[in-house]
Order: sequence, then C-alpha cells, then structure tokens
Amino acid sequence: MNFDTINLGDTLPTLTLPPVDRTTVALFAGASGDHNSVHIDIDVALARRAGMTDVFAHGMLSMAWLGRLLTSWVDQRQLWQFGVRFVGITHLGHRISCTGRVAEKFEADGERRVRLEIQTANQYGEARVIGDAVIVL
Repeated sequence: MNFDTINLGDTLPTLTLPPVDRTTVALFAGASGDHNSVHIDIDVALARRAGMTDVFAHGMLSMAWLGRLLTSWVDQRQLWQFGVRFVGITHLGHRISCTGRVAEKFEADGERRVRLEIQTANQYGEARVIGDAVIVL
C-alpha cells in the first residue's frame, strides 16, 4: 500500500470480534491492571450505575481493539497519532466491529500521511468508541 494508491473514502478491512464475555473482561482487567469494580463485580455495577444490569467492558479494551485494527493494516511504527472518545458502553454480549476509513490525505514534515476515522460499533450499529488516527505512508 502506498500514498498514491489510497483514496479518500477507502475502508480498512473490518475487524469483527466474538461477543464480549466475562472472561474477556477479566483477562483485560488482569493484563491492563485496571480492576475497577464496575468491570468485574456485578454488585458494584448495579449499585453505582443506575440501570446497569451487569458489568461492562473497559473503554480501553475497545481502544485496544482499534489499535489491533490499525496495526493489522500497517506496521505499528507507521502509527503517528491515535485518539478516541468513548460514546457508549460496551455491554456483555455485544458483538463489536471495528472499522476505519480514509478521511484525509496530506503531507506534513516531509511525510505523506493519511487521517483515518475509526470506530467500534455493536451488533445494532451503535457506536461505542469513535476516533481518528494518522498513519505515515
């Protein structure tokens, strides 16, 4: 892949994940060191969040999935910038798809770069995390 063959609107191959389950959330808690009770203790999730029926996935787990999407497309050394905003909760059972599309092509500091719009969405098409990334090509 190179700068000249990429077009605005081109999409990255979708990363589709299995349904989020307790094991995934627990493993991420251990790997990340984020043992916040709302992610691992149903009683705390019920008490602290009105309307929550169960624990839910870490927002940073979704960001990690987006990182996986990006590094499946280019080498991690080409990732110049990566930022997200959390716009919804990823609940147990959600089947998350990570997507990206080329939103801009530009040159900066003598490098050819593309800006990608990226997001995670559940099986209902509801965005959970949105963001962008800049890739050096």
